[in-house]
Amino acid sequence: MNILKRILGLLSNYKWRAAAAVGLLVIIVLTRLVSPYLTKILIDDIIRGGQVEKLGKVLTILIILTIIRSAFIYIRSYMFEDISQNLVFDLRHSLYTHLQHLPYEFYDNHSVGDIMSRMTGDIDGIRNFFAGGAISLIENFINFTGAIIATFTLDARLASILLIVSPILAYVATKFDKTIRPAFGAIREQNAVLNTKAQENISGIRVVKSFAREDYEKDIFSIENVKQKDKNIKASYIWAHYFSIMDFLSSLGPIILLAVGGYMAIRGTVSLGTLVAFTGYMWMITGPMRMLGWLINMIEQAISSAEKIFYYLDFGSSIKESDNPLFPEKFKGHIKFDDVSFRYRQNYVLKGVNIDVKPGETIAIMGATGTGKTSIINLLGRFYDCTFGHITVDDIDIKNYRLKDLRTQMGYVMQETFLFSETIKANIAFGRVDASMDDIINAAKIAQAHDFIIEMPEGYDTIIGERGTGLSGGQRQRIAIARAILKDPKILIFDDSTSSVDMETEYEIQNALARASADRTTFIIAHRISSVKDADEIIVLEDGKIAERGNHSTLLSEKGIYYTMFKEQYKDFDTIDLEGQVI
Repeated sequence: MNILKRILGLLSNYKWRAAAAVGLLVIIVLTRLVSPYLTKILIDDIIRGGQVEKLGKVLTILIILTIIRSAFIYIRSYMFEDISQNLVFDLRHSLYTHLQHLPYEFYDNHSVGDIMSRMTGDIDGIRNFFAGGAISLIENFINFTGAIIATFTLDARLASILLIVSPILAYVATKFDKTIRPAFGAIREQNAVLNTKAQENISGIRVVKSFAREDYEKDIFSIENVKQKDKNIKASYIWAHYFSIMDFLSSLGPIILLAVGGYMAIRGTVSLGTLVAFTGYMWMITGPMRMLGWLINMIEQAISSAEKIFYYLDFGSSIKESDNPLFPEKFKGHIKFDDVSFRYRQNYVLKGVNIDVKPGETIAIMGATGTGKTSIINLLGRFYDCTFGHITVDDIDIKNYRLKDLRTQMGYVMQETFLFSETIKANIAFGRVDASMDDIINAAKIAQAHDFIIEMPEGYDTIIGERGTGLSGGQRQRIAIARAILKDPKILIFDDSTSSVDMETEYEIQNALARASADRTTFIIAHRISSVKDADEIIVLEDGKIAERGNHSTLLSEKGIYYTMFKEQYKDFDTIDLEGQVI
């Protein structure tokens, strides 16, 4: 009931339109309820009673009621569809907006396929409820209630016969409701699994083909597809089992009514017109009874869809905004990590990290995979919160910044380069949509991307494929670098941003970035010594702790981890001087 109340609560912005639509629905049903009574008058008063003067009035009323009903059905259908479309628009917008504000942690634990299943199938399930199911539910309820009142007004004895099976029917309906709900929940869950599998396969189709794993992927998808089929068949079996019982029970009442009513009409204890009117009302009573299974089925599908959507909407962010946010008078980019530790999924990724980066300095972070390099910049942007310790920017704890204010001052080149299915120009200007074409070109030149861009079919207006399909890894990285540079942030972060370019191009990019990084605080995460050797300080992480720190020359002279990495990367050269320069 709580979920159903929340579904109906979505109508709050459209309550007057919904009330008007329901009002029309009531009028439509009332026009139907009058018709059997007019039939009674036609038989008892006009045909059998000889009151021919009433015929014209009765026919006129029937024609007027038919015209009103037809017109109102048209208006009602449009109004309910308009309400459902607007309601789903609001719901989809709210869900999408909410997803934008959820932290990395949420996306670590929820697949894209699952999210897309909620954004499409589940939202559409709610739309179907309001566009069609709600109409049937209200219409059948009014039909049933109105017909019961009308029949008891005409003859309480016959009316009681129609309701003789209602308690049994209600019991069966309750059992059906309890049985079908988990079945629909399982279908929705499996649908999300199936969508996830399809999305992952299509996104990684190049990997699948390169490893010739098409048959394996088909088998895996087939397994999940069979599960989906089986769950739907199970739900259909439940539906068929209970629906047949409810159909039998709802049909039993009219049979008894015709038998008893026919006998009473023969005996003269009830008029023929009353009996004929009862047959009209009978279908208004038994119709909802026969549809009870379908209505429960429809409601449970909507509830099952809504549960998943409300779960997402109720999922709060672990990253809380400050009630009284601060911002320095002049943002400089002085960054300090004070004894910072970070635990992710019960494991400590960083332990007691202390870093002090002055405005305009460049700090490089190195270490083996899994030592916590990327975690440092994720904490800096508050994509996660540190478990212990504090991080300050310009002497203000980052928890006291508005997230948007803090992140606006940062330009990221992520480890995994993501480009949108847009023009190259739009991708570069993603962080600064008002940038001029000259600024875009200048950023591309700094990133050593301009030359290959102008050689493309439409130059900067070339639309690239999803995730940058059609570009090499190095080209994607250079566009991502241009995107970060164009933003003109005070803090630049390069997470292994030149790993896919050749050494010569990297050298050109490094020189250009050195100029672009002037007066900016810069973080460089890299595996190549060539990417970090000119940094003001190089930090080497091991097991989440700072194992070594210093500049290039100092670390080489200590002959520790950094020196070993240097020797490994330059092992093909014969001689290295004391400054680490290759001779």
